[in-house]
Amino acid sequence: MARYLKDTYISPFTDFGFKKLFGTELNKDLLIDFLNQLLQKDEGVIVDLTYLNNELLPRHQDERKAIFDIYCENEKGEKFIVELQKAKQNYFKDRSIYYSSFPIQHQAQKGPWNFKLKAIYTIGILDFVFDEDKDDDQIFHHEVKLVDTKTKKVFYDKLTYVYLEMPKFNKTEDQLETQFDKWMYVLKNLNDLTKRPAKLQERVFEKLFKQAEIAQYTEQEYDEYELSLKYYRDLKNSIDTAYGDGYFEGVEKGIEKGLQKGKEETTIAIVKNLKKAGASNDMIYQATGLSVTEINKITQ
Repeated sequence: MARYLKDTYISPFTDFGFKKLFGTELNKDLLIDFLNQLLQKDEGVIVDLTYLNNELLPRHQDERKAIFDIYCENEKGEKFIVELQKAKQNYFKDRSIYYSSFPIQHQAQKGPWNFKLKAIYTIGILDFVFDEDKDDDQIFHHEVKLVDTKTKKVFYDKLTYVYLEMPKFNKTEDQLETQFDKWMYVLKNLNDLTKRPAKLQERVFEKLFKQAEIAQYTEQEYDEYELSLKYYRDLKNSIDTAYGDGYFEGVEKGIEKGLQKGKEETTIAIVKNLKKAGASNDMIYQATGLSVTEINKITQ
């Protein structure tokens, strides 16, 4: 059956698109180039990456596990968590800090150990803007480390959090100057392009555009992408509607009271409001981290 292709290239903000471009051995060089341009490490570039199990279990069975979009390490043993956040989440910063605690704990060694750790980088590619930054449209690239507030110097350099607020990046093709600019432009605009821009002629982008071309996908890949695209759009619409109609604002105003009554009541309120806004169980999981069983218990 002939396909009717609405777009030329996939959206990197879908699960299928993100993992197709960055989460496979075939395209590992794309991820390496992106991370090198993003981090601009003082101690040399990343030469190689090894993909690790993206599901890390807690130390105790009854605690919450962590599931990363991409989890890998370089040739030095440094760990990289790369998360794509498709819709607004109030506590994404908290979640990223929590997630970074897993690779920290997993470095523990039995027996005598001097506690020396490998560096951990947590990268969040965000399809939304932090509320506290919404009035500042100049800074979209945040790099956060533990800093001594007295000296203003980095106190600990092995824990780095990078947040990219993609809606704030508004450079046109003519304004692209650096390789990092080009990566940001591709991530934000790939789905809307019909051909590779003249300014993106580097080999890494030649490969990316080939891998992103929908017309060369198998029927199964095409179906998987279409399903992933529908999920992304439904998630965005449901979460944005919840915020736009004031559901989250109402929940946030009740958080202080909720803290007094316990975390459980606050979580229940969030789940019910999302359900009221039309969110599916998968969407509620994205926003709260609750399992389908836990969600069903609340909404039945």
